[in-house]
Amino acid sequence: MRDIVVHFTQQFEKGRCHLPRLRALIKSVCRQFGLSKAAVGVTFVNNDQIRSLNKKFLNKNSVTDCLSFDLSDEGAAERSFELIVNVQKAASQAKRRGHSDEAELALYVTHCLLHNLGFDDSTDENAARMHSTEDKILLKHGFGVVYNKGN
Repeated sequence: MRDIVVHFTQQFEKGRCHLPRLRALIKSVCRQFGLSKAAVGVTFVNNDQIRSLNKKFLNKNSVTDCLSFDLSDEGAAERSFELIVNVQKAASQAKRRGHSDEAELALYVTHCLLHNLGFDDSTDENAARMHSTEDKILLKHGFGVVYNKGN
């Protein structure tokens, strides 16, 4: 594999975003954290679909914003990630926080990538570090401060 390859799949009709901008964000985040070879799949789903996936993979019967999976072979130089992003949740959160759906989707994509790159938000301290990093990345890419803007 060469470079960083990004594939998008949309599982339902509603909700569109500027895919080239999200692709550039994904490639930049991967490079920022030292990846030069990666395959990143992003699947856009709705509330029902992500609830089903959350139950299947994490045994949680609830709607969430995003799920991320590192599908890389152990020790491989090439990384493989699958990101599942809830467009329906993004639209409602974006409205609540006062920014675009695209900015919220960019937050979810960045959040998933950071998890796959070693970030952890299981403690308050780690979560604060992760969310601060997300906002710095999103600000750098023209999405503005997203996470800490409307909490």
